[in-house]
Amino acid sequence: MGKGKLAKFADMEHYDNVFQYPYSVVEQVPFDMKGHWRDEYFHNQNPIVLELGCGKGEYTVGLARMMPQVNFIGVDIKGARMWTGATQALQEGLRNVAFLRTNIEVIDRFFAHGEVEQIWLTFSDPQMKNPRKRLTSTYFLERYRRFLADGGIIHLKTDSQFLFTYTRLMADHNRLPIEACTSDLYGCGMTDEEGGRRNEGREMIGEKREMTDGLEQARSLQTYYEGMWLERGIAIKYLRLRLPHEGLLEESNIEIPLDDYRSYKRDKRSSKDKAK
Repeated sequence: MGKGKLAKFADMEHYDNVFQYPYSVVEQVPFDMKGHWRDEYFHNQNPIVLELGCGKGEYTVGLARMMPQVNFIGVDIKGARMWTGATQALQEGLRNVAFLRTNIEVIDRFFAHGEVEQIWLTFSDPQMKNPRKRLTSTYFLERYRRFLADGGIIHLKTDSQFLFTYTRLMADHNRLPIEACTSDLYGCGMTDEEGGRRNEGREMIGEKREMTDGLEQARSLQTYYEGMWLERGIAIKYLRLRLPHEGLLEESNIEIPLDDYRSYKRDKRSSKDKAK
């Protein structure tokens, strides 16, 4: 029998790669490492990449293995899940991995302006009823701008056709450069969107080029639940966009058909057929 939640929380209190600041705590306790992640934790000047909603940390740890010259931080509020990735990183001696247990709604309180190069969103809840809670909504993009480098990259990997379509329409509406977009990551439907910064990415060399091109990472790493979606015949979608600091962000008013499922082996919760 696996460890219980309380035992996992007790373990993480002593993990040097886990920082626990849920909303109730961060309101009262300042996060002094904001702006100093490289100096005080990673002890290098390598780029920082976040995985928001990291769950068990499969992607965070997998990316860290693939790119040792990049620093990765997995963020989630579910500590019992995070324990898996944090424990694995410690056991493998991965010093380019950290985990932050907090609410993503306050993520901008933990990173300084320009401190983060990229964000990964892997199988985020599409939040079909509540646009404000979608991790690719303008509400969250405005927060990402506060710490993401100008023109920094956001990767979206999802089983949800709704979230994929919503993100693509939001990017088009706000003229955000889409570098890569496919509705079938493991098929042959890959396209580079016109107007994206495809050539710039190809001109980059070394670790920076490797980090910029997320398609290989997206295809190489597969989570447990992703395998379940594929077994059900649900295509995996991938989108990579850049987020400039300038420009007003607005939501699109186009209605999008809802997914006909909620999550693995569950029906959708809403009786509506479409949402904005």
